[in-house]
Amino acid sequence: MTTTPNTRGVRNNNPGNIDYNPRNAWQGQLGLEIGVPSPRFARFDKPENGIRALGKLLINYRGKDGMPGVGGPGIDTVRETITRWAPGNENNTEAYIAAVARRLGVSANDVIDVRKPATLGVMVSSIIAHECAGFAYPEAVLAEGLRRALS
Repeated sequence: MTTTPNTRGVRNNNPGNIDYNPRNAWQGQLGLEIGVPSPRFARFDKPENGIRALGKLLINYRGKDGMPGVGGPGIDTVRETITRWAPGNENNTEAYIAAVARRLGVSANDVIDVRKPATLGVMVSSIIAHECAGFAYPEAVLAEGLRRALS
């Protein structure tokens, strides 16, 4: 489903709504978002670079500690990934997990490998859909962002 592209993530070319951190020198990062009362999120020069950063973060999560008794070592399930991406104090994380798992065709605690292009593509597009109210980028934009994340 595609809706009007007027969400914060789309305006910032940051469809994953990645928090701004000056220590992260993301490719194409322009700095902190502008034009909002309480700026928090990073702003990118183009959506491909925001998608790249989203993909890189998901790949990097694999090296972080996962949840005890869930999946394998590291963050390697939808539950672990989305819990880290969208903490429950700000989100309906269970609904988010369920939506992403459904799109991937797995259960929330099944081990997945986001280093595989197809898996990363579904994870990224699912996060974008959730963070940006159903918005979907044209396939060429998504593919280029994913290519950059995997290179």
